[in-house]
Amino acid sequence: MKKHIAWLLAAATALSLTACGGTEAASGDTAAGQETELVVFAAASLTETLNQIAEDYKTVAPDVTLTFNFDSSGTLKTQIEEGAVCDLFISAGQKQMDQLDAAADPSVNTDGLDFVLAGSRVNLLENKVTLAVPENNPKGIDSFGTLAAHLEAGDILLAMGNSDVPVGQYTQKILAYYGLNEPALAKAQCITYGSNVKEVTTQVSEGSVDTGVIYCTDAYSAGLTVVDEATAEMCGQVIYPAAVLQTSAHQEAAQAFLDYLATDEAMSVFEAVGFSKVA
Repeated sequence: MKKHIAWLLAAATALSLTACGGTEAASGDTAAGQETELVVFAAASLTETLNQIAEDYKTVAPDVTLTFNFDSSGTLKTQIEEGAVCDLFISAGQKQMDQLDAAADPSVNTDGLDFVLAGSRVNLLENKVTLAVPENNPKGIDSFGTLAAHLEAGDILLAMGNSDVPVGQYTQKILAYYGLNEPALAKAQCITYGSNVKEVTTQVSEGSVDTGVIYCTDAYSAGLTVVDEATAEMCGQVIYPAAVLQTSAHQEAAQAFLDYLATDEAMSVFEAVGFSKVA
């Protein structure tokens, strides 16, 4: 009887230790040699480059599987806020990252959200806002100035991003720079919108619009002709911030991938399509 009781106590102790070990493993990064899935939320304009980098990263971290969610930065920010599983966020604009960062200006982070892991946030990349045209450029658009003149005349259809996505916000600044009234132009059916930069790019590629404001990287990936590039005076610098999230179950692995994205190897992939290091 005593032996039986001793055996039961030993078994209970072993089960307790196993449960504790399982809890510890679940709350941190997966042990070496076991597969870790990293969920990366990234701006749609990073689709081609990150998919290529993911292939390269397999040789660096063979036990890490990268799962991407590409969409507009505004949509991704909302999904994170609503509790979506995400380890690393790469935005096409500072505003969407600031809205999740407790260390950001309270006038931007108006809800006091605290998703960004302290010390992990970096300005990863710089892009350029460009004016792209479809094949044969039917309206002969050759600059933002020409675009402005056509919009004033009401004889052109421009594709731009929605107001809640960075590429749309940059376009709004360009329109304001030329003194153009966006709501009036939209009402006059001179503007059509896309929910992210890929949708705008598709409209230009298909020739359903006369021109579109997209990033140089998307124009490159789609094989579109770029006729002009916006200056910093027109729309500011186009910076892509990135950060590990506090809610990540794999913070160390997420930080390791973020560090890799800043290496020369990864940067060469970004630079091949028009991205650059932040000056």
